[in-house]
Amino acid sequence: MGVFNDLFADSCNTLLSGGGEEPVYLPAEGVDDCHQLIFRQDYFSSALHEIAHWCIAGEQRRQRVDFGYWYRPDGRSVNEQSAFEQVEIKPQALEWIFSVAAGQRFQISADNLSADVGASDAFAAAVADQAQSWCVGCLPMRAALFAASLSEMFGGRDYLDPCHYRVGSLGS
Repeated sequence: MGVFNDLFADSCNTLLSGGGEEPVYLPAEGVDDCHQLIFRQDYFSSALHEIAHWCIAGEQRRQRVDFGYWYRPDGRSVNEQSAFEQVEIKPQALEWIFSVAAGQRFQISADNLSADVGASDAFAAAVADQAQSWCVGCLPMRAALFAASLSEMFGGRDYLDPCHYRVGSLGS
C-alpha cells in the first residue's frame, strides 16, 4: 500500500486500502475527498489487480464506481465468462507484471469459482501476449511508475524481460 500511496495519493488524489469484503473503486464524492481503491481483505494479489484496473482506467472511468465496468460474480454463463475474459486481458497482464516486479507468484484468474471454470487457454495466451507486448513496447504511464517502484522496493528484478511472461509459467 505504501508504494502506491506514496506515488499517487497527492498526484492523483487516490488512496489504496485493504480490508474490503469485495474489491471496489470509489471516486471522490467531494472536492476535499480522495478517490478510494479498496482491495479484498489484505490479499497482495487483490491489491495488485485493483491497481492494474486503476492504471488502465482513463480520467472519465476514474469518475465512476468500479470504473463503470460491468461485473457479475460467480456463476457466469459461457457468454458472460467470455465477455469477462475480454475485459480482463489487460488488467491481468499488468497484475502479472506487477507480481514479477514484486517477486511474487502470479496466478491467472477466471474469477468464476462456483461454475468450476478455469481460465481458458485463449485467455491465458492473450494475457501472456499482452504482458510480452508491454515489455517490448511501453507500459501505461501510471503502471510504469508503479512497477518501477515495486521493483526497486523488492530487489530490482528485471520485470520487463518478456521471458517472464510465458503461458507455461501461469498458475490457474
